[in-house]
Amino acid sequence: MRECEYRQIALAPGNGSAPAPQAPASGKQRRRRKWESFAGKNRFFCDGRLMSGRHSGAFYLTLGLILTTSGLFFGFDCPYLTENLTLAIPIIAGLLFVFVVSTLLHTSFSDPGILPRATPDEAADLERQIDNSGGSGYRPPPRTKEVAINGQTVKLKYCFSCKMFRPPRTSHCSLCDNCVERFDHHCPWVGNCVGKRNYRFFYMFLLSLSFLTAFIFACVITHLTLRSQNIGLLNALQETPASALELVVCFFSVWSILGLSGFHTYLVASNLTTNEDLDQGPCVQGVRSFFQSTPTSVFRTGLCALNKTIPEKAAGAVARASVPPGYTKPSHPQGKSMIQLKFQTPRAGSSPSA
Repeated sequence: MRECEYRQIALAPGNGSAPAPQAPASGKQRRRRKWESFAGKNRFFCDGRLMSGRHSGAFYLTLGLILTTSGLFFGFDCPYLTENLTLAIPIIAGLLFVFVVSTLLHTSFSDPGILPRATPDEAADLERQIDNSGGSGYRPPPRTKEVAINGQTVKLKYCFSCKMFRPPRTSHCSLCDNCVERFDHHCPWVGNCVGKRNYRFFYMFLLSLSFLTAFIFACVITHLTLRSQNIGLLNALQETPASALELVVCFFSVWSILGLSGFHTYLVASNLTTNEDLDQGPCVQGVRSFFQSTPTSVFRTGLCALNKTIPEKAAGAVARASVPPGYTKPSHPQGKSMIQLKFQTPRAGSSPSA
């Protein structure tokens, strides 16, 4: 029975591994590449040299906004600023533009650090080891495993999709259906996961985009200011409506880009990822502790109210307090909304309390 289970694991399709090789047909058969039998939800280009996420609509929106805004700046603002100020403005903008597009493409079409899934033989061997460790019958793999790394105990989590124990700081992306090493987050604006192998490109993209957006915003304001000195602001906007469009786009995007760049600068300085910061951040811990301590706070509030309303509490007296629904722990019956409080005579040397 156990050998049958192992054989089913090894031969069942859709276990996150390549299908079993078929018998070679007549004639010379082309060797199948690994990316052609990839079990994740990524897309591959250029014979597997480039890869991206499945949902990349927001990536094309990001690329379109960058190309459109920069194109309008080079076509309508740079000629006037070059003639009246300096030639360095289009040169600096051009260098920033090339760097932004380059880092964006590197982030979107590079491997974020995907770990290969366990082969059918490896998955079956793991099932056999767990089954032989004790007990009878089939048991699912454990969710955690403790290993010693440099003298320290590290807990590894088991991924049921990839059939393996994930290394430290590795997480499974549900959108791409892959385990990514040093997983930061899945960014829809770049259309790919951000992990160990492309995080440096993502961080440089944010920094360079911040400089480019702020530079274009400052140059457009300078352009409109110089034009409005002779013909007025309204006439200047009518002469260069593209500058007004650039001004609006840069104004509403520069704040979020600067904030995101600052946040990832903090993560780099703290040696954290976005996933780790969200799971272990003080905000999340505060929310968790609040919900965990909510029933206690309700009880204390009820006791304080009883202390004020009942000046003298006889021993054995019973008081009832109403608790709002949803404020009790799961161990308490959800149907009861009344809690009985029984008072006892205070001991000698202790302050009277409920």
